[in-house]
Amino acid sequence: MSFQAILAHKLEDGTVEASIETLDESILQEGDVTIDVEWSDVNYKDAIALYTPQIIQTSPLIPGIDFAGTVSGSSDPRFSVGDKVVATGWALSQTHHGGFSQKARVKGDWLVKLPEAISTRDAMAIGTAGFTAMLSVLALEHGGITPERGAILVTGASGGVGSVAVAILAKLGYRVIASTGKADEAEYLTNLGAADIIDRASLSEPAAPIAAERWAGAIDTVGGQTLANVLAQTSYRGVVTNCGFVGGRELPGSVLPFILRNVTLAGIDSVNAPQQVREEAWARLARDLAPSILASTVSEVGLAEVQGVVGKMLKGLIRGRTLVDVNR
Repeated sequence: MSFQAILAHKLEDGTVEASIETLDESILQEGDVTIDVEWSDVNYKDAIALYTPQIIQTSPLIPGIDFAGTVSGSSDPRFSVGDKVVATGWALSQTHHGGFSQKARVKGDWLVKLPEAISTRDAMAIGTAGFTAMLSVLALEHGGITPERGAILVTGASGGVGSVAVAILAKLGYRVIASTGKADEAEYLTNLGAADIIDRASLSEPAAPIAAERWAGAIDTVGGQTLANVLAQTSYRGVVTNCGFVGGRELPGSVLPFILRNVTLAGIDSVNAPQQVREEAWARLARDLAPSILASTVSEVGLAEVQGVVGKMLKGLIRGRTLVDVNR
């Protein structure tokens, strides 16, 4: 049976060429579960995969690090035909065909059965970005950060991870400070639940290795100098999570926040998170993220529009989440 998908080829000159192609199911790789994909989404990693050779390791390959849909065949006893499932991360878009496709076949270990409160569309409105945001919130809670401890800073707040993080934290009762470089996004972030908006420029330049305490914790999506400055202004026994490095891979900071204020820096990996953690995160997303909030963070495109979206994403021109209706 044929289906449509974006197929990417790594060329000899180091570039990536991708187009929509009609494929046969024989192209699908080994796996226990076959899925009729309904929705995917566009993440920063997807943008890198379609524009550079850094992500895709097998060629040709269907990109897309996320998908959600309905099981159409399974040899895994945990999944039955008709189950609604979601997959994020793992080897998708690296060595295994991903979500920019109407069909997928993966290991059952890569799937999570969706809670009843989350539709396949909602799952991709959440996607890797929202899943990562929830992992970050769980890390703050694990470190003992409650709403009573003080404000939480979210950097890159108008992006995919940041938007969902702001919404979750606000619903849980935290006072959220949103950092963004887009002045026109203030109303958007306020509607998500942010109590204060600060300019990202105030965190992006070299500063003192330790400064006045401003927040009990932070969810940082930027890295680099921004992360160093966030740590420098975190309160005693605070927790800072980091899941990105658009601001740089280096950490040009000091050990002072760690040894003088007992600050914890928690790294967040969503790609290889174990099954138990994934199930907990999706259960919490069903409980702690209001579906009505998601509506203000998403836009929709079809497969043919994905490459235009990733171009804008690499230029920082995309707000919130972009869903991909693979059947459109």
